[in-house]
Amino acid sequence: MSAGRAGPAADVGRWFSTGSRSADTGADSGHHSFRTHARDRPWGPADPSLYGLLSTPEEVLGALDVLQRGPVTVLTGAGLSTESGLPDYRGPRAVPRTPMTYQEFVRSDLSRRRYWARSTVGWTQFGTARPNRGHRLLAALAAPLEVTGVITQNVDRLHEEAGSDPVVDLHGRLDVVRCLDCDRTISRDSLHSRLLGMNPDIAARLEDLARDAAQAPDGDAEVDRTSRFRYPPCSLCGGMLKPDVVFFGESARREMVADAFALLERSRALLVLGSSLTVMSGLRFARQALADGKPVVIVNDGPTRADDRATVRVHGRVADVLGAWALELGMPNHHRHARRLDP
Repeated sequence: MSAGRAGPAADVGRWFSTGSRSADTGADSGHHSFRTHARDRPWGPADPSLYGLLSTPEEVLGALDVLQRGPVTVLTGAGLSTESGLPDYRGPRAVPRTPMTYQEFVRSDLSRRRYWARSTVGWTQFGTARPNRGHRLLAALAAPLEVTGVITQNVDRLHEEAGSDPVVDLHGRLDVVRCLDCDRTISRDSLHSRLLGMNPDIAARLEDLARDAAQAPDGDAEVDRTSRFRYPPCSLCGGMLKPDVVFFGESARREMVADAFALLERSRALLVLGSSLTVMSGLRFARQALADGKPVVIVNDGPTRADDRATVRVHGRVADVLGAWALELGMPNHHRHARRLDP
């Protein structure tokens, strides 16, 4: 995070956190809801010594040379949105958390209450997040790098807001809610109004609860203990509503995966920005590119799961590297977003 930006926006990761051990019993089923594809340990910061490394200016420009040889597909992760105030999962300042699984959400009424309570508190803050210089520089670099499109693992829609096109939201969109029964979608803003109306005690204390949620070091904000939170069913069929994002234990929508691979097929190289590639959802694109004989350039502050196979590995903050490329390409009107990388 840059020191000069505004205070943190909502910690989206906490919205996906599982309940406490006592919450593992499904209130609507009367038995323990087992977890599938859950991690044994929570997500959290990696070894701090693995962060803050910087590639030389020559290495940074060498990566640009590889990317200038043909069409490029871009894959992005949480590291690109940290300057917008959205925390990542594994950076040195990441808050440890055990992600909620799809199975927990659909099987446990209490888990759903906790999820919707947390997201109601955080939604207004989340909406204040805006594209940062990394998003804007990537959109500006689309033409000179012949970008076929952006595949993003983020759910914040900041790439679209910055002007990138096309964008494949691989893990869905947090501003959309989907009915698991009839597949109808509604806007999160619309549901937010309904949730506040159904929970006037939360609505009356929204600002205080949001402040508590942002400051609680262990994520155990007061809203986490709200077991009486009410949430509505689908107004069309009475089915279960779920944010239109991919939870752990859930697969990405087939059409999104197909669109992502179609972008990669039309490219000559893959550029990975701000992703540790820890989950297979993103790693598979790097593996496919390498299998097809296409160069893979990775830019990230911190280790990634494909470091040992990357064609070019650039260490540093994504926005700084993109800014250096913009300067090298002599792009007008974008120097104010760029910073030179000193040796």
